[in-house]
Amino acid sequence: MPTNPVPETYRNAVVAHIMIDGAAAAIDFYAEAFGAVELFRIDGPGGRVVHAEVGVAGSTIMLGDAEGPVFRAPTATGGTTVGLHVFVDDVDALAERAVAAGAELLQPPANQFHGDRTAILRDPFGHVWVFLTHLEDLTPEEVARRARDLFG
Repeated sequence: MPTNPVPETYRNAVVAHIMIDGAAAAIDFYAEAFGAVELFRIDGPGGRVVHAEVGVAGSTIMLGDAEGPVFRAPTATGGTTVGLHVFVDDVDALAERAVAAGAELLQPPANQFHGDRTAILRDPFGHVWVFLTHLEDLTPEEVARRARDLFG
């Protein structure tokens, strides 16, 4: 039986709502880099995006223009503490596409001990994306064993 490239466990996960300086440009970038599809958008005054949703590989991401002091973009805070994980059918192809569109490749696609092939990218708006293609179905015990073997 073939392994599903997007595990059911992660298919319907927490929906991220990311704040961006330049949400309209980010929506265009995500379409070009990640193959995102704009699901809907609520525009505000001055070209701002009050709220939008895009689909990336079947996962929905909410986004809008940052409005401080509560919601600030990573570019306004010097970085981000959140990584957006999305399972895709072909992480290598997505990473290549994203880099060509202007994403920064932080970690090239590589097979990982947890049974996924991953790539890590930073978009021009400061958000870090972890794209994964699932390769093996592993028990939690096998993942833990592999982690011990790798990290000691």
